[in-house]
Amino acid sequence: MKDPRDVLRKPLITEKSTSLIEDNKYTFQVDPKANKTEIKQAVESIFKVKVEKVNTMNVKGRMKRVRNIPGRTPDTKKAIVTLKKGDKIEIFEGV
Repeated sequence: MKDPRDVLRKPLITEKSTSLIEDNKYTFQVDPKANKTEIKQAVESIFKVKVEKVNTMNVKGRMKRVRNIPGRTPDTKKAIVTLKKGDKIEIFEGV
């Protein structure tokens, strides 16, 4: 099994993800090779909460240009984690 801190890269703080917190859903950028079971186990072990559901999506990198040389930002994977009622993740509280 992978280290839980390698599975979860960072929390995503966007306008849409902060509105999902009211529904007890939290958004993370995760390792592209991680599956739903690994993400669930990582969130439960790091934050000591009970995960009800995990939704994942692959986000394609955008086109960028540096000095007229075209390139791409890297592809990423995003996970929306739904927690059981009454559970909260403290790092999102100040948002």
